[in-house]
Amino acid sequence: MFKTILFPIDQSREAREAVEVVANVVNQYNSRLILLSVLESPSTEEPPSAEVMASPEAVAKLLQTAQSLFNQQGIQAEVIEREGKPAFTICDVADEIGANLIIMGCRGLGLTEEGASESVTNRVINLSPCPVLIVP
Repeated sequence: MFKTILFPIDQSREAREAVEVVANVVNQYNSRLILLSVLESPSTEEPPSAEVMASPEAVAKLLQTAQSLFNQQGIQAEVIEREGKPAFTICDVADEIGANLIIMGCRGLGLTEEGASESVTNRVINLSPCPVLIVP
């Protein structure tokens, strides 16, 4: 059912908390796992947050750590590193690799109309070419 799963990751707590769900789904469906991290340029209008992946070194280290974590659980994960706007890049990669499912953490920013329109998770849900599983 879910032959290829895309797991976009950043340095957020929510991404770390989604790891267990990702591992369970990958094992349940014997899926191919693709880890994606998006290198984004920080906005000039607001200070960068801790989760903004603005350094190629930070992205590479994050992907390597995540790949090792899944390898310890017996899951072979492929990694993709891209640059761009996170929501659009996640959806583009999902389309390129033929993902059957995107699994991502939710930061809970969608509680207001403004937060919902700015949320990467909300944008992915609306633009995704495949189902999206949000881990609260």
